[in-house]
Amino acid sequence: MFFMSEKQTIQHSPQQAALERGRIIVRTSLIGIATNLLLAAFKAMVGLTTNSIAVLLDAVNNLSDVLSSVITVAGAKLAGRKPDREHPFGHGRIEYLSAMIIAAIVFYAGLTSLWESGKKILAPEVATYTTTSLLIIAVAIVVKIFLGRYFKRQGKAADSGALTASGADALFDAVLSTSVLATALLYLATGLSLEAYVGAVISIFILKSGIDMMKDTLNDILGERPDPALVKRVKGLLAAEPEIRGAYDLMINNYGPGRYYGSVHIELPDTMTVEEADRLTRRIYDKVHRETRVHLMGVTVYAYNTNDPEALAIRKKVYKIVLAHREWVLQIHGFYVDRKKKEMRFDVVVRFSADRDELRRVLQQEIKATFPDYAILIDTDRDMSALGTV
Repeated sequence: MFFMSEKQTIQHSPQQAALERGRIIVRTSLIGIATNLLLAAFKAMVGLTTNSIAVLLDAVNNLSDVLSSVITVAGAKLAGRKPDREHPFGHGRIEYLSAMIIAAIVFYAGLTSLWESGKKILAPEVATYTTTSLLIIAVAIVVKIFLGRYFKRQGKAADSGALTASGADALFDAVLSTSVLATALLYLATGLSLEAYVGAVISIFILKSGIDMMKDTLNDILGERPDPALVKRVKGLLAAEPEIRGAYDLMINNYGPGRYYGSVHIELPDTMTVEEADRLTRRIYDKVHRETRVHLMGVTVYAYNTNDPEALAIRKKVYKIVLAHREWVLQIHGFYVDRKKKEMRFDVVVRFSADRDELRRVLQQEIKATFPDYAILIDTDRDMSALGTV
């Protein structure tokens, strides 16, 4: 496992990596809390002295960032607790719950800001800017840019979606503050006051940010399709083993950032002994966990025919029949035929739009027409490993 520091890459054991990740999240969040408190204080002072609703709403946005960082720290601390009897997979998903709370806070801040802006549109008040107030806003923009880049860098180092999202939010705040500054300069140059309208626009963007955060976090809680790059990496590591003909049906469950548990089906020669298969599965478990941090909790074995030309000929015919249904079928694997018992079995990966029962019936009928003496066992699987997009 690796974490990137600002100057070098350091390898850690899983326990050390977890501690380092926690330190990065806490340290970065504390820096964000201190910075946003200062920015909120200065912006509030500017907003009150200049009677600027846009600047005041920008200050409120900074305060919501402070609360978000506090919740991020609390969530990371709770999520870092060791597994126990009631939670054998750990407490990592607490980070997703804390992210949902942050999203709700951001959404509420957006609603409140929109309400205040609406009142200012209906009952306008003249803003009075000074050189000092404009300078404070300009400095706040620069600080937010640096803070955003720092959060994103540290979020990547700690594999923390919360920090990465905070970094993106900080950079977006810089854009909003820039709009406030532009509005102030426009007012000083032309006397045209767009304060309340800019405040309303900022509020809408805050609302959208809260909604997007809720959607992303809800996806994490519900469970998403695993990252295609991670799927490709794990399957590549398995396929690199000379005994493994193919790796299929990889399922990866996320129990919090950096906590992945998976299962997979692998094809092995029918001449392999149980002892040899046992030794192989232990080896690939260590290899996959070391390289990707995915715990392979279950490895199912498919046998494939070796040294049997007739079985290979049957396999080719069956594949041709199945793959003719490309509107439904994404992949066929795990094929094995027992010519003595007149049995064949295989798995078919189907699109989510497919009717699995109907497809199984059609394939049974078509294959039976070609091999009437065989018992046919077909298992239809959903596309869990990003084979298709339907």
